[in-house]
Amino acid sequence: MKRIKLLEVRSELGAGTRGASMGIDALRVACLNKGCNYFSRFNSVTVPDLNHVLFDKNHFPFAKHIDSIYTVQKAIANTVEQTLRFGEFPLVLAGDHSSANATIAGIKATYPHKTLGVVWIDAHADIHSPYTTPSGNVHGMPLAAALGLDNLAHQRNRPDPETEFFWHRLQNLGEPGPKLSPDHLVYVVVRDTEEQENAIIESLGIKNFKLPEFRAKGPRQVAREIYEQLRFCDLVYISFDVDSLDSRFSKGTGTPVELGLDVPEAIALCRALLENDRVVCFEMVEINPTLDSENTMAKNAFSILEAATEAIERRLRLNEVVSR
Repeated sequence: MKRIKLLEVRSELGAGTRGASMGIDALRVACLNKGCNYFSRFNSVTVPDLNHVLFDKNHFPFAKHIDSIYTVQKAIANTVEQTLRFGEFPLVLAGDHSSANATIAGIKATYPHKTLGVVWIDAHADIHSPYTTPSGNVHGMPLAAALGLDNLAHQRNRPDPETEFFWHRLQNLGEPGPKLSPDHLVYVVVRDTEEQENAIIESLGIKNFKLPEFRAKGPRQVAREIYEQLRFCDLVYISFDVDSLDSRFSKGTGTPVELGLDVPEAIALCRALLENDRVVCFEMVEINPTLDSENTMAKNAFSILEAATEAIERRLRLNEVVSR
């Protein structure tokens, strides 16, 4: 990889609260107000979002708008794959977190024979399925889709056949079958989960660095331990949901949760993680300026994005020097 490419995904079809489609533009405003040239430095591509279907009646109560989400996710996966095949680093800026399933599918479509690790920095586990969801919001399902899980042992819903059809399509996006193993998924500061999620996380033994452990060890030690767990992974994808921040700093997101990271901790963690040369993609999601005041969330997120981007660029430059 020689350069970063921005992939802008304004879809908010998977969210329960409207407004995440404006998150990327809020980042652009934060950039302009800071007097920064960030968004003019990189090539970017916009993935079609289909947000107009939010005005239509939803026919899928246990996976809202899943038919349109599938169409959007196909486009995201194809764009991620194309970006990687062109030797570029995909930096994904997305509305709601359902996009992550497609990002993972695009990585695996590019590298079907390589093992992928996922670092999930988020207040939420996002491991529901249409069979277990309490809300029907697909942004709570990307990891279940990527892992190929239904969690029928804790089923609470009976989705109709059409919902099941599109759900299985999401699970088989890109390369058929699961895209990662539970052993290769690491949570950071996940703290707002439902009973069905807790049960499957415990049964699969998925590691979660909760805030007390994170603070006791510090960002660099946590990053080292994450990579120790992912030592058998060829590639790593890092997904950063802004609600991983404490709700004092994250009012401008659909589901803020207290007892999360502060901004310096998030910056330090992203820097430490992105120094690793196995990282092939970084994603930031769920900024919602309609829930904010004075664009505070986007300002904080932009500071994290800048630091993450600097770490990626530094590594790409180093790799280029070494390859010569």
